[in-house]
Amino acid sequence: MPFVPWWALLSSTCALFALIGGWALGASLQPPGYNPMVESISALAADGATDRWVMTGALFVLGVCHAFTALGLRAAALPGRVTLACGALASFAVALSPEPCCGGTSVRHMVSTGIGFTALALWPVLAAMPGRAAPVWALRRIIGYGVTLLLVIGAGWFLLLLHAHGAAGFAERVLTGAQSLWPMVVVVACMLGSRSWAPAMPRTAAPVKVRSGDGSRMRGDD
Repeated sequence: MPFVPWWALLSSTCALFALIGGWALGASLQPPGYNPMVESISALAADGATDRWVMTGALFVLGVCHAFTALGLRAAALPGRVTLACGALASFAVALSPEPCCGGTSVRHMVSTGIGFTALALWPVLAAMPGRAAPVWALRRIIGYGVTLLLVIGAGWFLLLLHAHGAAGFAERVLTGAQSLWPMVVVVACMLGSRSWAPAMPRTAAPVKVRSGDGSRMRGDD
């Protein structure tokens, strides 16, 4: 199995903490009227939001971390790594496309978040491998399909609550938290699996010493 460097674990862990820390700290700095159960994460980085730099900076850190994780996750299939890197770029685009201060959203922000959600939902199945080609359980095809399906369901749940003016903020935090958690799970599984994984080596017959009248010689595979 290809070696997964230690800094991939660092980047994947920092991604999760940057996201959760960003929305937690950003929400604590908002006026009393802010409701994290209803308001979106993007509202924390919107134009005119109180201390919007906190969530904006967290989105940049999140993108950097996802990019490094995609680079270091050498055990995963290349399409999945590329898709995870696209999610990292989308995080930069979201940070650079804040929602307007008057409320609502913008086309650029919607496109950026849409690409980000899609990339981070699809990368688990695209990073997976069929059958015995998967080096660890987290990269098995059936696991990838399952995780992608759960993330797609979560996205649908978020959109439903968003249009129904329900607890969309809570749904978005659960969804984005799960999207940032899975890269760390895959990295940990690869690092633990690399300790016990070893390629199968062909077994050869041990050399046998044969004695003859004119001396001794070694016989191996002949």
